[in-house]
Amino acid sequence: MCGRYTLSTPTDLLTDLFELETAVTVSPRFNIAPTQEAPVVRTDPSTGGRRLDLLKWGLVPFWAKDASIGNRMINARSETVAEKPAYRVSLRKRRCLVLADGFYEWQVTGGPKQPYFFHRGDGQPFAMAGLWDRWDKDPSSPLETFTILTTTANEVIGLAHKRMPVMLEAAAWD
Repeated sequence: MCGRYTLSTPTDLLTDLFELETAVTVSPRFNIAPTQEAPVVRTDPSTGGRRLDLLKWGLVPFWAKDASIGNRMINARSETVAEKPAYRVSLRKRRCLVLADGFYEWQVTGGPKQPYFFHRGDGQPFAMAGLWDRWDKDPSSPLETFTILTTTANEVIGLAHKRMPVMLEAAAWD
């Protein structure tokens, strides 16, 4: 599970690394939490290029009756995402890259939970697999939201937690 992450890489470096055509300016953030707006990379439908947008973390499917469902949909298991009605359309049509330069996992011990910060050794940002959707039950204020795909933890992260975000290599970004 990914419940908190960081993104402190300057916007100009993100623009170069992820080959963005357009980007909102992002400030360094060291504790991005569910229900907050965070930067994601999506395909611009008019140009086919990549753009950086701010979306709310916690997927609200387009068909949801109430936006509060997003509070429970911050992560989606990659192994079952195609089977779940909440994610099915987004998996086919609305994929995104969730940018981060680190994420936190908490290990449950006999005492208080122990936080661990995971990041690349070179300090570079990375892309987590995500899905997004647009909820416009309130026409005056449409809501664009995202979720992070998770998978079984690798050997390193598995020492702290059984799940981790799906991290994509550059070749998989498109």
